[in-house]
Parts: sequence; C-alpha cells; structure tokens
Amino acid sequence: MNKVILMGRLTRDPEVRYSQGEQATAIARYTLAVDRRFKRDGDQTADFIGCVAFGKLGEFAEKYLRKGTKVVVTGRIQTGSYTNKDGQKVYTTDVVVEECEFAESKNAAGDNSGFTPSDRPSPSSAAGDGFMNIPDGIDEELPFN
Repeated sequence: MNKVILMGRLTRDPEVRYSQGEQATAIARYTLAVDRRFKRDGDQTADFIGCVAFGKLGEFAEKYLRKGTKVVVTGRIQTGSYTNKDGQKVYTTDVVVEECEFAESKNAAGDNSGFTPSDRPSPSSAAGDGFMNIPDGIDEELPFN
C-alpha cells in the first residue's frame, strides 16, 4: 500500500501548467513545509515535501492555494528520474495528490481577503437569543410551510 497524509503550509504559490492537446490538464506543483513532531538542537524543524496535483486538483490549487495556506493532503509517493542539462541523472520523489482540503479557516490564517466584516450579519439584526428576527407576514413568501 502506498498512502501518504500530510499537513503543512505551502512555501510559495503553486506553479501551474497545462498539458498540451485537445483536453489540456492542469498540473500544479507546490512544496509543503511539514513540521516535525520532535525537535533536536540545531536540526531543521520541518521537512519540505514536493507535491504534484493533476486535473481538478490542479485547478483547485491554482484557484485557492497561496503561500502560507495550511492544507491536508492525501496521496501517494511517486519516484522518478531524469537527466539534467549537465548530463547528470537526477532522482525525484513527489507526493501525487489525491485529495486536498484546507486545514484552517481564512481568518485563522490571518488572510481576510475576499471576506470582510460587512459580509457578516450585524449584531443589531439579531435578537438576544442569537437568532435573527423574522418580520411578520413573511410566511406567505416562503416556498414551504
């Protein structure tokens, strides 16, 4: 079985490219900084793990993921190799993303872009019990009873 679950923060915005052909597929690459459970003096405290997401997950990364975003990624490890321009063989290890979800809210991340306090109902429109007051006579406008 080849299954990986990671939780970490993106080290930079995803790099997204599209495959060529009639049905271009999104390919997103990003690196997650995953904190280590135990710290030793002088050792690095995080691992930097390369991830690659294809198709809809690649489009999701392009649209919603940014540097610093905390995500949970589920996928599989895939190894490969290529020869670089100097003729040296380079070995790669990536996590192929099969699922991706946010690990914290935008507010917890300190990124309030796209959502302002004015989008929230004001406290004056709420009754003392935490529910909004519904005006009288609105029953006739509801599609269900």
